[in-house]
Amino acid sequence: RRPARGSLPEAVRRAQTRVRRAWDRPLTAYYLIMGGSLLILVLGLVMVYSASQIKALQSGLAPSYFFRKQLLAAVLGGTLLLLAVRMPIKLHRAFAYPLLAGSVFLMCLVQVPGIGVAVNGNRNWISFGGPFLLQPSEFGKLALVLWGADLLARKQDKRLLTQWKHLLVPLVPAAALLLGLIMLGGDMGTAIILTAILFGLLWVAGAPTRLFAGVLAFAGVIGVLLIKSSANRMSRLACIGANEPGQNDQCWQAVHGIYALANGGWFGSGLGASMEKWGELPEPHTDFIFAITGEELGLAGTLSVLVLFAALGYAGIRVAGRTEDPFVRYAAGGVTTWITAQAVINIGAVLGLLPIAGVPLPLFSYGGSALLPTMFAVGLLIAFARAEPSARAALATRQPALWKKLARVRRKTMRRRVKKRPSGER
Repeated sequence: RRPARGSLPEAVRRAQTRVRRAWDRPLTAYYLIMGGSLLILVLGLVMVYSASQIKALQSGLAPSYFFRKQLLAAVLGGTLLLLAVRMPIKLHRAFAYPLLAGSVFLMCLVQVPGIGVAVNGNRNWISFGGPFLLQPSEFGKLALVLWGADLLARKQDKRLLTQWKHLLVPLVPAAALLLGLIMLGGDMGTAIILTAILFGLLWVAGAPTRLFAGVLAFAGVIGVLLIKSSANRMSRLACIGANEPGQNDQCWQAVHGIYALANGGWFGSGLGASMEKWGELPEPHTDFIFAITGEELGLAGTLSVLVLFAALGYAGIRVAGRTEDPFVRYAAGGVTTWITAQAVINIGAVLGLLPIAGVPLPLFSYGGSALLPTMFAVGLLIAFARAEPSARAALATRQPALWKKLARVRRKTMRRRVKKRPSGER
């Protein structure tokens, strides 16, 4: 029979059915989070090594200096990721309060003369001697996610989230405290990410539209006042969509980021063959590593990074939407908002669509202070994905099958190694 008009061919229908079944499998979110984050991390290590060599040589360091530090941070972050995967949910909830208190304490130490260090005009770092620096505000993101999720979960158990005062207090005042400590150092980029996490928690908690719009409008007014009060922030805002460096080269970084993407073309100039990293593009291995990726790997490389972040965001939303545990829902929503919002802000700044906020690309850019809490947050998502009843049952059935396959392979290899004994006959 001929297919009816307007209907899809049978092959397309089958493909759609297979894709839908693949997305609906119990372990889809688990594999997407684990595989996507690992690919982003490995590709980020490669690009950090490629983008930081010239910067290291200009500073009188070994070409692999920044790569070795990032690799060490990745190993430590992997340990934190495994720890987060193995920790029970009750321990995560208990860990939230010490983490919040420690983050606030360290962020207060940043403002103490002799302890706090200013980097690129922002005083948000603590020096431990030598090249080792710590940015406490990065751990403040993780603290707000865990503490806010635990707070909202406890209030939901008591059915208090229907009241505005319980929905906002003490969540919003605690977030305002963290934002105030961050803004004392002048780091508005991290403050934007923290605000996005707050909005993500309120959205997942089911905040009414009027309340959500009111908080968003208040945050917008505060943001406009902070931008207008700083000439540096106003100049960054003026560089959106710029195609020339402008007066006093104020848009130099934004314009050369576009130049790097334009030089890459479809498939890039080749790994290590970037021209912009030879002193033309500031911060090639941190805030603008996406531009170097576009120059060396082309449009294909940048789209691959975007697809990986999209898969990670989809998996996080799926985990938050399928769980029945309120803490898991809020924590997964907060982590997903954190990673996706930071990725959008970083990539949007490189593309000239958003002002340069000075935030790194999660799991990709150079920086141990940003990598460690992010990998712990990814470990949270993996733990939550494994904790789904359907995923837990699927893993329980696959583990014995895996051990059986390994046993079969071991038997075959042992048989091949054993030589036949002589029978004594000639």
